[in-house]
Order: sequence, then C-alpha cells, then structure tokens
Amino acid sequence: MFVENTVRERYSEGARERQEALCCPVDYDRELLKRLPQEIIDKDYGCGDPSLYVQEGDTVLDLGSGGGKICYMAAQLVGPEGLVIGVDMNDDMLGLARKYQPEMAEKLGGDRVRFVKGYIQDLALDVEAMEAYLAEHPVTDAASLAALKAWQTRQRRERPLIADHSVDLVISNCVLNLVGDGDKNQLVEEIFRVLKPGGRVAISDIVADEPVPQHLKDDPTLWSGCISGAFEEREFIRAFERAGFGAVCLDRWEAEPWQVVEGIEFRAVTLVAFKGWGRECIDRGHAVIYRGPYTEVRDEEGHVFPRGERIAVCERTFRTLTEGPCRKHFIGIEPKTLAAPIAWCAPHGTRRSPKETKGGRQIVECGGEKCC
Repeated sequence: MFVENTVRERYSEGARERQEALCCPVDYDRELLKRLPQEIIDKDYGCGDPSLYVQEGDTVLDLGSGGGKICYMAAQLVGPEGLVIGVDMNDDMLGLARKYQPEMAEKLGGDRVRFVKGYIQDLALDVEAMEAYLAEHPVTDAASLAALKAWQTRQRRERPLIADHSVDLVISNCVLNLVGDGDKNQLVEEIFRVLKPGGRVAISDIVADEPVPQHLKDDPTLWSGCISGAFEEREFIRAFERAGFGAVCLDRWEAEPWQVVEGIEFRAVTLVAFKGWGRECIDRGHAVIYRGPYTEVRDEEGHVFPRGERIAVCERTFRTLTEGPCRKHFIGIEPKTLAAPIAWCAPHGTRRSPKETKGGRQIVECGGEKCC
C-alpha cells in the first residue's frame, strides 16, 4: 500500500504539472511527435523509446501508459489494422490520455487506441469494473471482503482486462520499477501470459548496478522517482528468463548513469525478449546453421549450435530461430518434404545430414529481410 499510494500521489502531481525529476532525456522520433498535443508531450515521463520496436499490424500493450504519449506514437506505427492498449492505475493520467482520444482518432483516421484502468502486475483485473462493484457492494466486514475476492476471481476468469495470448508486443517506459518488489515476478509472468506465441517485449526501465538497500527502498521520494524500486541489472534479465522468455537481451544501455545514490549507479536500459511457441518437440526434419561469429552458441534449453554445422531441431525450435529475434544469426533449412511428425527432439548438437534437407526451402536473413 505504501508503494501504491506514493506512486499515485507523485504521478497525479505529474499529470497536473510537469515534474522534471521523473524523466530522463530521450530522443524521440520527431515525426511521430508532430501529431501529439503539447500537453501530453510536456507531461510524459520515461527513460527510453519502446515505440522503436512497434511493427505494422501489431496489437500493442503499453504498461503504465500515463498520459498516452507512447500509445499515440505507437498508433501511428501499427497502422489501421493494429491496436494499442494503454494500462494505467492513475485516474489523473488516464484522464489526460483520454482527453485527446477524439482529436487523435481524427488525426489518425480511426480510433485505434484505448486506455483501461488496471494494475500492470495483475492484468486480468478490471479496476474500473471493480470500483463499480464496490460502489454497490462496499466492504464492511469479513463476509463482504470474501464476496469481493470471489467477484475478483470470477471477473479475472470470465472477463479479463487483458486476455491470454492476445498481444503481439508488450512495451513499457520507466514503470516496472514502480511496482513493489513482492509483485515484480508476478508482473513479468503476466506479461508472458498476455503475449501470443511468438510475441515480443520491449521494456525501457531503470536498473541498478548493485542491490538497493532497504533504507533506500523505504524512501518515498526515491521510490516514486523511479530510483529505489529499480531491478538490479542481473535480476532484470533473470526475471524474464524464469517466466519462460527466450532471446532476452539488453538492446540499449546508457553508458552514463541517470543518477548515482550512495555509490549505486541507476541507468536507463531497454530489454527485449521473445515468447516462443511452447515446449512440445515434434521432429519433421528441420535443420538450422548458426552463422557465427562465435565458435558455438547455446540457447536457454541447452541446445548447442556449432558455427557452420547443420543441426537437427524440432519444428518449435526452428520457428524460434528463424522467425524470432535470433533469425539474423541462423540459416533455416526445411526438408523438401516434411517427414511424418515424431514426438522427439534430437539430442543437443545432433547433425542433420544434407541428404535429409536437400532441395528444401532455405530461410536466410538478408539486409534485414527474409530471403528464401
């Protein structure tokens, strides 16, 4: 409750009047900013630009969307077939974002942005629906508290705010550090839940180069200022690995720390990650070749890929390496005729004979585009 109240008060102030201490300098695409109302630009707080990772046609979920700046930037990139959903718990920030929806819909040629009230660590709970329930059924005793919890369980199951496997890209800009430490693992698990198979993550946030001591975490100004609630840099990556993400990478890293407190460096980074296609291993004759430059690489499941070798992989791993963010490092080779499916995964490092794939389709990344 300390965390929630502190953050709500600080960002309500930020919605009313710009708070310089809440943001890092970021170079955003000026073309995308041209259509945005100046009030949204002035009252935006972030440490990176996750809009760089948006693709046409994406359904994008922005965690802690604030005044809507990144949402309205992303809406220009997803195009008419895409959708952008902003989630925030702060009424003042939601009011600012929603205030300009009609104007932005007219500028974009369609309303492809919506803003919902929710906790980013509990993306199934519809907070506005819960508040409507509480207005009619206030909690006054143990029985009414139990009824509220039962309602929440039903609502999450039957009408989740963000449904399972419904999002192509989850983005966030300097918000994960505002979530209490006890909820951070649940937060990352929720991101995994809502992403479609093959979905992506682009999280700009503040990380610490050392563990943050408790007395700094207890400082409300440091916490609400995106400092003392920061992930320790190693734990940031590990949290996404534990949740099941692959190809986790610190894609952007600011050389200079944003702030240094008691010798601890707090800097802006952008983490990208990828949700694969499950765990089922079906062998149908696929192979991949790791291009290099290293002698070999190893993935999260222990598969070893020596440079230049045709390595046998299951269908799922083949898709991960040829459709996911690692595709520029691998050549994918499909057999001319897919073999009968076998529920089996070749032992790590198993070579695939060229005879098994000769004449099949080859998937090669050429200058950022797939070439077959």
